[in-house]
Amino acid sequence: MRNLLLLLSLFSAAAGTSCAQDIPLPLKQLADIPLTGRASRLDYVSFDPASGRLYIAHLDDSMLTVVDTRAQKVVGDVRDLKNVHGALAVPELHRIYATATGSNELAVIDDQSLEVLARIPTGRYPDGIAYAAAENKIYVSNKLGHSDTVIDAATNKAVGTIELDAKAGNTQYDAGLDRIYVAVGGANQLVEVDPRADKIVGRFDLVGCKGSHGLLIDDERALAFAACEDNAKLAAFDLKAKKLLAIYDVGNDPDVLAFDIKLRRLYVAAESGVVTILDEKENGGLATVGKAHFAPRAHTVAVDSSTGRAFFPLENINGKPVLRIVEPTQK
Repeated sequence: MRNLLLLLSLFSAAAGTSCAQDIPLPLKQLADIPLTGRASRLDYVSFDPASGRLYIAHLDDSMLTVVDTRAQKVVGDVRDLKNVHGALAVPELHRIYATATGSNELAVIDDQSLEVLARIPTGRYPDGIAYAAAENKIYVSNKLGHSDTVIDAATNKAVGTIELDAKAGNTQYDAGLDRIYVAVGGANQLVEVDPRADKIVGRFDLVGCKGSHGLLIDDERALAFAACEDNAKLAAFDLKAKKLLAIYDVGNDPDVLAFDIKLRRLYVAAESGVVTILDEKENGGLATVGKAHFAPRAHTVAVDSSTGRAFFPLENINGKPVLRIVEPTQK
């Protein structure tokens, strides 16, 4: 009975929050892990598959919370990160990077001691973070600065600015193509950057996508997926052919994306609390296997591809922030 109730809690929406044409989410709830801090906004997350640690930006508490997902407990908090927004773990550097929107800077954090090693000025409202491994550079998208700040990861110094000319969303790296991509919501475009020269080499219109913000790269198949926050869509783009493949329906105000590499399964988390799950097909198309209200403000997500478990930080469950861990029931 308990498991049935947990499943129903995932599949059912609260009154007035149901999703049109619901498809039950193929998920089973495993645990709710209490988080530190107030029941206030949580933002980007980053999962380190080597350590099993999940890094959660607790924006309104200005701290980065570290969760050991294997032990299912909080192991530390990095404080004094003003309105921390983005998070990115780079295990090969033993570094965590976090954007502090309130102070317009990127914090560089040691992943063992959890000490802040450097604070690097960025543009206005730093948001997403990407690491170009081949060039050992960090790229920070500045939402209101309409730019990407380029940082040398060896020296922790800013070495350039890429002007995007419109409001920037998330930034991601494609290791296979050695390219940086930015979802530029102000222009409804996907922008391609060559990290060797730090120059824009392509601008691609995402027709049918309004407010491109969230971004995820499947570098194995050279595909980009952009969340369109203004019209509840997901854009799929072929990075080699440089063409838009399709537009899919998702929950209202989609934000963060996560990808299960083994299952080839894409999670789209939305501010509306609706989660959409889509499976990637051999031809690059997507099939929706779940779309329903998951929890209030369930707008951020990460996946452990080794276990298939997905992690949803939720800001207010019975007055407390929690990390909800689920696993797929359908593979």
